[in-house]
Amino acid sequence: MEYTRLGKSGLRVSRIALGCMSYGDPAAPASYSWVLDEDAAQPFFRQAVELGITFWDTANAYGLGKSEEVVGRAIRTFSRREDVVLATKVYARIHKGSGGSGLSRKAILEQIDASLTRLGTDFVDLYQIHRFDPKTPIEETMEALHDVVRAGKARYIGASSMWAWQFATMQHVAERNGWTRFISMQDQYSLLQREEEREMFGLLAHQGVGSIPWSPLARGRVTRPWGTQTQRLETDNFGATLFTADVDKPIIDAVERVAGARDVPMAQVALAWVLQNPVVTAPIVGATKQHHLTDAVAALDIHLTDAEIKALEDPYTPRLPTGF
Repeated sequence: MEYTRLGKSGLRVSRIALGCMSYGDPAAPASYSWVLDEDAAQPFFRQAVELGITFWDTANAYGLGKSEEVVGRAIRTFSRREDVVLATKVYARIHKGSGGSGLSRKAILEQIDASLTRLGTDFVDLYQIHRFDPKTPIEETMEALHDVVRAGKARYIGASSMWAWQFATMQHVAERNGWTRFISMQDQYSLLQREEEREMFGLLAHQGVGSIPWSPLARGRVTRPWGTQTQRLETDNFGATLFTADVDKPIIDAVERVAGARDVPMAQVALAWVLQNPVVTAPIVGATKQHHLTDAVAALDIHLTDAEIKALEDPYTPRLPTGF
C-alpha cells in the first residue's frame, strides 16, 4: 500500500479508499439489493486491514445509517480507531424533520451527533457535505461545519459532487470569515466520466484540495468487456442511466486491449488510469467480491505508458457531468 497526504493537508491516507456504501442491510430503506449484510461484509473489512487500506468512507444516508453502524463495529473488530481514517457525509434525507436533510445548522449539528453515535466514536477524521444545498445560505453551512471541527467532532471537512463555482464560493466564504476550509472533493471520475478535468480539477490543483473519486470504475462497466451486464447496473436506477451509450464502447474496448496486452484484469488498468492523475489522492473502491480490493491495490503498481494513456483517452467524447 502507498500512503499520501490528502490535498495539502497533513492528513495521511491510503491511496485506495474503502467505499462502505456496499455494507449495511439490503432490506433497509434507501438501500440496494446488492448491499451486503454485516456477516457478509466482515471479510472485506478484514481484507482491507490486511492490505493496508486504512481510509474508510461511508455516509449517514447509506441504508439510513445502517452502513455507519456496520463500519463502526468493523473498526472495533478488525482494527483500532486510531489506525483508521474515517470519513462520513451529511446532506441526504434521513428523516422528515427539519434536521433530517440538507446543510442547515440544525441538520449539520444533529446529523454529526447521530453519525458519531452509530459509528461508536467521538470524532470522524473527515466530515463531508454529500451535495450542495441551494436552500441554505453558504455562510450558515460553513460556520456550522467550522463549529463541528472546533467542537472536536471532526478533524477535517470535505465536499462532494457539485459545480466548481459552488465549491469555490464555499471555500471563499470560509476563508473570508476565518472558518475551516475543505481539504477534499469527492467527485465522480472514471474513464467514462472525465468532465471533472474541465470542471473541477483545475480549481482543486490551484487550492491544494485532494480528489477522492467515487465510481472510479464506472459502476463496474470498465471492468468487463462491452455488453456484459453488472448487478449494480441491473438494480441501481442511477447507474442504469449511465455508461450504456454506444460512445462508451470504444473506451471499454481500449481498456480490454491494454489489459489483454499486459495480461492483467481490466479493473487494474482502469483504476491505474485514475490514479495517474496528479489531482487524485485516493479512488473509492466498493468491494463485494474478494478480488475487488486485491485488483485495486495491484493497480498501484501499474504505470501506464504514454501510448497506453493515449489509447485509453482518445475515444472519449465530452458529456455532461452526472451525479449532482
